[in-house]
Amino acid sequence: MTPDNVDAFEEAAITPYDRYGELFEAVALAHIFHDSKTFADCIPRQPPGQIMEAYEQQRWQAGFDLGAFVADHFYSDMVPGKGYESRPEHDLVTHIDNLWPVLTRNSRQHPRWSSLLALCYDYVVPGGRFREYYYWDSYFIMLGLAASNQSHLMCAVTDNCSDLILRYGHMPNGNRSYYLSRSQPPLFSMMVELTERQGLREAIDYLPALEREYAFWMDGEDDLAPGESHRRCVRLGEDAWLNRHWDDRDTPREESFREDVEMARHCSRPAQALFRDLRAGAESGWDFSGRWLDDVKDLGSIRATHFVTPELNALLFHLEQTLSRLHAAVGDDGKAGDFRRRALRRRAAMDHYLWSDSRGAYYDYDFTRGRSSVHLTAACVVPLFVGAASDAQAERVANIVADRLMAPGGLATTEITDSAQQWDHPNGWAPLQWMAIEGLRHYGFTELADTLADRWLDLVEDLYRREHKLVEKYVLYPGADFAVGGEYPLQDGFGWTNGVTRALLARRAGHQ
Repeated sequence: MTPDNVDAFEEAAITPYDRYGELFEAVALAHIFHDSKTFADCIPRQPPGQIMEAYEQQRWQAGFDLGAFVADHFYSDMVPGKGYESRPEHDLVTHIDNLWPVLTRNSRQHPRWSSLLALCYDYVVPGGRFREYYYWDSYFIMLGLAASNQSHLMCAVTDNCSDLILRYGHMPNGNRSYYLSRSQPPLFSMMVELTERQGLREAIDYLPALEREYAFWMDGEDDLAPGESHRRCVRLGEDAWLNRHWDDRDTPREESFREDVEMARHCSRPAQALFRDLRAGAESGWDFSGRWLDDVKDLGSIRATHFVTPELNALLFHLEQTLSRLHAAVGDDGKAGDFRRRALRRRAAMDHYLWSDSRGAYYDYDFTRGRSSVHLTAACVVPLFVGAASDAQAERVANIVADRLMAPGGLATTEITDSAQQWDHPNGWAPLQWMAIEGLRHYGFTELADTLADRWLDLVEDLYRREHKLVEKYVLYPGADFAVGGEYPLQDGFGWTNGVTRALLARRAGHQ
């Protein structure tokens, strides 16, 4: 998309905290809404400047009621179709297929001054509090759209991602202004590959957006000496560049403003460092996990910016391979060769810094302390998912998955049992199941992959029979209560669970 009005896009990129400052902070800290994200998503009834003038005039008056002021000047960004109720007689396939229109949105005509960034095409939201397009969620949603023959939505999701990259220079965490300072696991090249494989789009059409996303992740690489980092790029050795997660802001997250401010009050670290690491953890998608914490019981000890990780670098390896392939397809042998060398360079760096031969798996690497993490996580399967592992590495990862990460309901996220974080044991997540299943199948470990798929489907079907819904995450033990942990209640919907489950059910039925 070529912006017709650049000023309008720049205006849309202003975050609620940038607009409302002290008012935003006051609302968040006054607990007017149970969820900090609610006010960040509210829609102003008047121009923001007028609202702030009214606030300055009224805030010092006797009897000023902040909650009433907010109600007078904003209205909630409510979810269309939130009254949807499942029908117990429907099987899981029918339930998921019926959910796609419920979770589909468009923002072509949306209120001015909202935090929502306009998109050109329809998109599918995860559900619950997540009422917008999310980057890495959307790839796993697309898997289910493919199984449900929703080709138009598959193309729309991919085209929206491309448009946002071309508009803002990267794919943000989601289509909210307060998400623009960070991204999420870079799965755009996977989206492109999926639409190409389905015969829906030519991958070459997305080459400019793919190149622009790569430039975002590698920003600053040319100026780094060994041991230095800039934004998301880390140079570890003379010929070793890897990537970490980052956020360009070091302020409280607007969707979790109160929680971040209150954490900082009880944390001995500089607040800006804490906020940056919380934001980087959010960019990773694993928000949050003991893998990032010095003390797994203390979220304030998070150090997400200090790690290069297996899954981020595996996905960038796939992006480099995709760029090499597409440049070769258009006859640009020079660029094709450059990206091929970059992919090989990254795989060598992953082998050196992320692969542990003594432990037989990929681990996070703490580059500021110069040592590998002690925590085994499900991220170790992602190099298999993209084909970055050798056959010998894949076999050892398969063994460690079978021995240490396999639970009755599927793949465990980590072995950390006492963190109270949602991306730790005993919770399981649909995207990790898919990447493990596909990675294992890719290297010929079909029996283990099928066992993992069967356990996950049995788990999802067990809860569906009891509650008639799909949820964001699951306790990996059939018959267990709902999953807990994290910053917010368990969310129904749920986009990527629908997508992965629908794709696996289609495979089981022999349709894929």
